[in-house]
Amino acid sequence: MSIDLPTADDFAELTRHRHASSVSVYVASSGSDGDSSPIGRHPESAQIALRTAVSDALAGGAAAELPAPDRERLSALIDELVEDRDFWSTQARSVAVFASPEGLRTFRLMNRLRTHASLGDRFDTGPLIRATTFAHSGFVLALTKGSVQLLSLESDASCHEVELAGLPDDLGLELQTADNEGRMDRQRADGNQRPKAQRRDYCSTVQEAVLRQINGSNHPLVLAATSDLEPAYREVNTYRRLVEEGITANPASLGSGELARRGREVLDRNYAAQLADWRERFGTLRAHGRASAKLRDIAKAATAGQVDVLLFDLTAEREGTIDEYGHVTPAEEPTAHTYGLADEVAARVLRSGGTVKAVRGADLPDGAKIAATFRSAI
Repeated sequence: MSIDLPTADDFAELTRHRHASSVSVYVASSGSDGDSSPIGRHPESAQIALRTAVSDALAGGAAAELPAPDRERLSALIDELVEDRDFWSTQARSVAVFASPEGLRTFRLMNRLRTHASLGDRFDTGPLIRATTFAHSGFVLALTKGSVQLLSLESDASCHEVELAGLPDDLGLELQTADNEGRMDRQRADGNQRPKAQRRDYCSTVQEAVLRQINGSNHPLVLAATSDLEPAYREVNTYRRLVEEGITANPASLGSGELARRGREVLDRNYAAQLADWRERFGTLRAHGRASAKLRDIAKAATAGQVDVLLFDLTAEREGTIDEYGHVTPAEEPTAHTYGLADEVAARVLRSGGTVKAVRGADLPDGAKIAATFRSAI
């Protein structure tokens, strides 16, 4: 899928970066067949959007003081990226580009983000953090004898099929029982264990193709399989985000739209249960000074590396600054020197190895915009 998910080290590097000539650009696909089109189908439009966004950023008022060598270096880096054919051959819906005279970092994402660019002394990682920590995305794997389909469910409610390269043309033959005492070109188990072993082999072949596409992803996987293949796939599964609940109907009787709908229902129930458990734990820990829903407390704890799990409202927009001690100074209006306060707290939590989740406002306790549990009492 050519998806580049940022790691904790990536976030640490990006959020610590400081240079007066730092450009952050987010570019979304805009193909002729609609917003669901991947960038790889219409790379030219995304490339033009990238050039335009960077040009606008470098022509804005904040760029007036940029040294000419910095401008030239940034333009050269963007030109080099635009000419990189391999980079644009992707099923991603958006790309995030972070450039300064010191170098360039890129990430290709399945989420469709708003196209925009910003210039400042640091990278604008907020949209990247929100896109990669919002949990309402996932995959559905539909598995029957001789038929495999992998669907990607995006947080914007869109759905598309992911091509599974590398599957053999005669995939269904792995489940056919040989009539020559179980001996064919490939070795098969004999006796009553033969069908069970064949199903495991079949599921292992499928899983290898699935992992090539989603390994490294943090999105959950919902299994829709026939009753005989469902236990076999779970037995060989190594993907840690396989959801315990599956789609019980035979996937051969369901179209892609119905598979996606049922998959989202499973994901929603699974996610709701996780959040309910976390809110209960939050209440218990808050009574002992190890949790808070106050931004000022959380910012100090995040700066000290004491936040274990942070949840923040996906729509939070308040800007300001947070100093090296965690003191928060809200801003009346956004400026070139302010940034999203929730995003900055999230970045500090990620740098210290904590867990961050962007959530809907209704998922937070007490109507708060941000909440966190701490590793020790504060």
